[in-house]
Amino acid sequence: MAGLGTALLSVLLLAAPPPHHSDTARVWVTSPDGSNYVGTVDFGAAVDTAAPTIVIDPGRKFQTMTGFGASITDSSAAVLYRLAPAARNAAMTDLFATDRINFLRQPIGASDFTDEPAYTYDDVPAGQTDYALRHFSVAHDRAQILPLLRQASRLNPELQIMGTPWSPPAWMKTNGSLIGGRLIDSPAIYRAYASYLLKFVQAYRAEGVRIDYLSLQNEPQNRAPSGYPGMDLPSWQAAKVIEQLGPMLRFEKTKILGYDHNWAEHPNDAANTPPDEVADIDHYPQELLASPAARWVAGTAYHCYSGDPSAMTALHNEFPAKDIYFTECSGSQSGDPTMTFSDTLKWHARNLIIGNTRNWAKTVVNWNLALDETNGPHTGGCGTCTGVITVGASVTRNAEYYTLGHLARFVRPGATRVASTSFGTTGWNGQVMDVAFVNPDGSTVLVAHNENDNPQAVAVRIGNRQFSYTLPGGSLATFVWRGGGSHDRPIAPTGWTATGTGDVPANAVDDDASTRFSTGAAQQPGQYLQVDLGRAQPVRRIVFDTGASTGDYPRGYAITASADGVHWAPVRSAGAGQFAEGDLRGRNVRFVRITLTAATDTWWSVADVRAYR
Repeated sequence: MAGLGTALLSVLLLAAPPPHHSDTARVWVTSPDGSNYVGTVDFGAAVDTAAPTIVIDPGRKFQTMTGFGASITDSSAAVLYRLAPAARNAAMTDLFATDRINFLRQPIGASDFTDEPAYTYDDVPAGQTDYALRHFSVAHDRAQILPLLRQASRLNPELQIMGTPWSPPAWMKTNGSLIGGRLIDSPAIYRAYASYLLKFVQAYRAEGVRIDYLSLQNEPQNRAPSGYPGMDLPSWQAAKVIEQLGPMLRFEKTKILGYDHNWAEHPNDAANTPPDEVADIDHYPQELLASPAARWVAGTAYHCYSGDPSAMTALHNEFPAKDIYFTECSGSQSGDPTMTFSDTLKWHARNLIIGNTRNWAKTVVNWNLALDETNGPHTGGCGTCTGVITVGASVTRNAEYYTLGHLARFVRPGATRVASTSFGTTGWNGQVMDVAFVNPDGSTVLVAHNENDNPQAVAVRIGNRQFSYTLPGGSLATFVWRGGGSHDRPIAPTGWTATGTGDVPANAVDDDASTRFSTGAAQQPGQYLQVDLGRAQPVRRIVFDTGASTGDYPRGYAITASADGVHWAPVRSAGAGQFAEGDLRGRNVRFVRITLTAATDTWWSVADVRAYR
């Protein structure tokens, strides 16, 4: 990793504001060896290049962003308090003012990362109950957690906080224990648990800490936690609690999030599903959002430990009015500890930083903010989890510090994700993967990851301007620039279909540049791709984008268009490289066909079709 002097220099450079000149972008790069680089790159006119070109379309907007961060667990608080006050303040300033972490997901009571016996805020002797919650108290948190939360909020006024319980008090549960079991199926218990969560929100507010979001249970399908607090909470029980909690929160500004578990149910969890929960298998969020309780649910929270980020897009497509949040993923120590930084940087870049945000997540949240050199302290659970920082004789910034920073330092709350072509995949295909945002102040942010171990050149185009940059192998980079946006009015490819000569024409219109239509054979005159835009509409321009397979461009082609699929007319075309374009001049069309007119030994591919009004 970079030495202290290099790290300090990188912090100062990373904190610098983006350039004001609209012809220059600033770039921040983190490499797998832990080194950091800051520089600038100049825009020029949009021209064909040999490198794959990322196209940013600010006119296509997706989710607004909320924040990026981690969790101040009991363990995180304990190791931070091992530092001398001055060193602790320096670490907190580095995390919340310099790295600009602005979202925390806080355990409500004990989790698996604690250095003391498990607890909740209303523990009573075995055999007793406290339906009136007379014993409720957050006094435990006053020693370390609440002071750190208040300090974090002072350092970053944009900070938002989510609360999540690992277990209700044992007296509410079927097994009388904080470990395992489920809620007693009783209206009085559902109301008591809802009241318990409300009291947490109110008690924290009285301590000067606002709770912006609540979920009901961490990982509700993890029915057998390994020695730490946890609970089985099927969707039907979650709905009963939410029906109580929703009205209770009407005078608070706290939003309820559902689920708070993996992209896909872990096979071990699915195998141990009780008979009354089989509908929840890989369908828990849908079951909850289809229930009457959904009127109180603002969105769904996800974790990373099974499945992949595409599950969030699938849920968004089913329930587009409900938001998506990503709320937990821990880094992990590699089998070869010297590879931990590199492995974490690459996996988190693909799956969390870019994969999550390209799949509708409004937040990206790691797990422990800080751990010690033994990845603890912890009770049961994960023994190889890593924190955003490691606190030992000194403070070490881990890969999570930098991956989060590539978002948190530059993508402001309220920023909008916008369309950008991306060639890499969460599963790794060796290409460049990216995501783009427009901030409330109008600045544009592009985060890009080179999945290949070798350097890769890439061009970035927005409107009629572009720049080129060579990304070091395995690196994560953020580009920021002001002004000079595109005036294009893109048409969303919703409902588009395609036919053609070759393999999987639908891949050309799936809004995913990592997939492609290909002839699968040498180019020959007459090979074609035809796109159906779903309905006749005015179209100014259409682009057939070869994507990362830059050698598979058409050596000769003609474009025709039709409003009814019967009467066709030629379209003026241009472009001889990655982009084959048709100028439709606002004609009313539904079908557009590109047909090859020349032969060559190379295949023809189309990764992305874009149309503009």
